[in-house]
Formats: sequence, structure tokens, C-alpha cells
Amino acid sequence: MTRNTLILIATLGSAALMLGALGFQYLGELPPCKLCYWQRYPHVAAIVIGVAALVTGLRFLPWLGALAALSTAGVGAYHVGVEQGWWEGPTTCTSGAIDGLSTDALLDQIMGAPLIRCDEIAWQMLGLSMAGWNAVLSLALAVVWVLAARR
Repeated sequence: MTRNTLILIATLGSAALMLGALGFQYLGELPPCKLCYWQRYPHVAAIVIGVAALVTGLRFLPWLGALAALSTAGVGAYHVGVEQGWWEGPTTCTSGAIDGLSTDALLDQIMGAPLIRCDEIAWQMLGLSMAGWNAVLSLALAVVWVLAARR
């Protein structure tokens, strides 16, 4: 495969993952949590990088595309850990302990809690959540970017 074909595949891969995320959000009525949004930003960057690489031919851009794909894969893996309870996520989108809180403090915590939590799996297929699928597929896209960069 040519360098441009690989760049096109990687760019379209990020575009497909973004369309899938938006489809789940707007058609499937599964609003994203904070970590879900964080996973989207590198895909948008990868799409912009891919278009720029195809238009300009700059040799370093596929390396930036690989970095974007690895970034979203990393956030996806982190999100999976939060979903599985392996570690805590951001305090703004996960539940925390209520030990030692007064009634007023607990009420404030409940009222200030976001509607979408990062530590709950909204959808999964074959044992992987959306975050897990993003991590796996983004790692594959990173490989495609690296192959493009080496051509």
C-alpha cells in the first residue's frame, strides 16, 4: 500500500470512530461522559492531521497521527480501568465514598454530580465497552499511522 492510502485508511478510521460515537450519542441516546469526550479530541486531531498530510505531503505528520491515535487509545484504556473499578476516575464523573460526610455535604455532592458517570458501562459488545473498543481500534489505527510514516 502507498503512504497516502495508509494515511487515508487511518484518517477514515478515526472519522468512522467519531461517527460511531456520535451515532451512539444522538441515535442511541447514550450521552457521553467526560472521559468519552476526552477520547474524541485525539480522533478529531487525527482527522485534521490526515487531511493535512494528504494535502501537504509533510513527512512528519503521520507521526503526529500515530501520537493522536495512541493518545485516544490511552484515554480509552484508562476509561476501561475506571469502568472496571481498577482505579478511580476524575472526581467530576465517578462516584466516591460517602464516609464522614454530613447530610448537607452529601446532598451537595448528589446535587452537584453529573448526569453521566464515567464508571458505569453504558454499552458493551463481546465483553468490551465502547471505551475498550476505542482503545483496541485506536491501537490498530496507530499501527497504520506508523506504517504510513515509515513509507
